Amino acid sequence: MGFAAQLPDLWRHRRDPLKRSFCAVILLSGLCFVLGAPPTVALVNRLTGVPNMAAPLAYGAVTAFGAASLILIVHWRGSDPVQVRRTSRAWLFSYLGVIVAEGVLFSLGDTPVERRADFDTYYASTPFIREMIVLYLMAHTVAAVTTTMLCWSWIGKVKRWTRGSLALLVLGWLFTSAYSVVKFVALTAHWLGRHWDGLSTSVAPLVAVGSCLASAGYILPLVGPRIDSAVTFVRLRPLFRLLAGPAGRRRCVTELSWRTIGDVELRLTTRETAIRDGLKRLAGQLDDQVRQTAYRDAMAAGSSAAEAEAIGTAAMVAVAALAEAPASVPETGTIGISVGDVDVVVSVGARVRRPAAGSRSLDTCQPSLLSLSKAVRTPIVDAAVQSRMTAVRQLS
Repeated sequence: MGFAAQLPDLWRHRRDPLKRSFCAVILLSGLCFVLGAPPTVALVNRLTGVPNMAAPLAYGAVTAFGAASLILIVHWRGSDPVQVRRTSRAWLFSYLGVIVAEGVLFSLGDTPVERRADFDTYYASTPFIREMIVLYLMAHTVAAVTTTMLCWSWIGKVKRWTRGSLALLVLGWLFTSAYSVVKFVALTAHWLGRHWDGLSTSVAPLVAVGSCLASAGYILPLVGPRIDSAVTFVRLRPLFRLLAGPAGRRRCVTELSWRTIGDVELRLTTRETAIRDGLKRLAGQLDDQVRQTAYRDAMAAGSSAAEAEAIGTAAMVAVAALAEAPASVPETGTIGISVGDVDVVVSVGARVRRPAAGSRSLDTCQPSLLSLSKAVRTPIVDAAVQSRMTAVRQLS
């Protein structure tokens, strides 16, 4: 499913080695579990007519997954493009050679009895098959240990989602390394005349959960920024409703197609643009006296200087939006910010004096908009709006 979701982007960026290696990791991760499942093993063996034909296919998928992971990490870290290309090709051809060797060894060996779950230990002493199993486990171990070390050495140099991704990768590949260790222990015990097959058939599949963790680690850098955008989109809603919501009927917001419902970044950009347009429209109506009063009230209430500044600015913007809205003033009109109903923006139209001299420019970068949106809901802002409405009623 993850691979299918990436197909459109893969087609658009099919020449991007990072995108290709990422999609290969996702596809091969799922393929390893599918090919290793006993029902799939039985199906492959029956369709090919070759007992245990599923074994080299599963081993090849695991080996390819390790190679794709190494190549992805190399491209992800970057550096000199020539060095990246040389290193990734070295890993690619090395692991291709291992996959070919696994196929050749399987064809030279003899596996007449179908084994769906304990192929490793059942044929641990069979000529050529023994070498194939050891080769596959060694290649898998090298990929796991190398990837873990690369991720660990990089984890202190990045932040946020990339750091979380690397932490998941380290944990996942540690589990995957444990998978190889458990398999090696079971094989060694078999060679020494002991029967610890349960390690291979019961314990090893449990520690293979590392592949799932590793896949999640590779996906996190793509999903993480979208989560950030979605959270920011929601947090900007109060300010958006105040400046560009549907209540005023004088606001223009670009309508987006239903096809963009999953494009969080586009919707966030549209919302930020509408907010900035609204602030620009109100620039000539901002009363700095309102800001100063709300700022002093916030400081007296125990807010920090930054919080008080945001509250003061929010009060100034809310009062300006109140003066701009076209509807008439109800008897108990309020924008209802204290109870969260920012949509109800009440109007005083031309009755409110619009101060132009006290106007001030606003910082419209995203962090400032988030602070402003949070401050819009505070009681001090609501009090400033009600105070202005009371003054308007007295004038009228």
